[in-house]
Amino acid sequence: MRKFLVVLDDSHECLNAMRFAALRAAHTGGGVEVLAVIAPEEFNHWIGVGEVMREEARARIHAHFEVFAKWMRDKQHVDPELIIREGKAVDEIIAQIEEDPEVGVLVLGAGTDKKGPGPLVTQLSRSSGSLPIPITIVPGDLSKEKLEAIT
Repeated sequence: MRKFLVVLDDSHECLNAMRFAALRAAHTGGGVEVLAVIAPEEFNHWIGVGEVMREEARARIHAHFEVFAKWMRDKQHVDPELIIREGKAVDEIIAQIEEDPEVGVLVLGAGTDKKGPGPLVTQLSRSSGSLPIPITIVPGDLSKEKLEAIT
């Protein structure tokens, strides 16, 4: 089964990327793989404190994921899979793509502010020529109705 890989983070544009991935998966019989990356610099503390922070980050990710997962299951009949990795976001996204041969499309949400589309879109667009799969970039300000119409 072909999976749509979408990155879970705290950005506003993440919502449209999740919607797009779920809608496309529902319409094509595919799956959704949700990747959350925990940056290693978050845990540069004493061993005990770092471990507590790591567990708190995982708990936040699971809670955030469940909001999207419930909508995907209830409305789109897609059961998403959560993957949590630790490291630099771009490196971990590329590693996940290389390690899971079922991932067929990377879905990213583009930011809407004047600073540009966001660091992930910028960095991964530069390496898109060497990625083994296509990238779909979903505009962050696309309406829910427009997303439904194009998927």
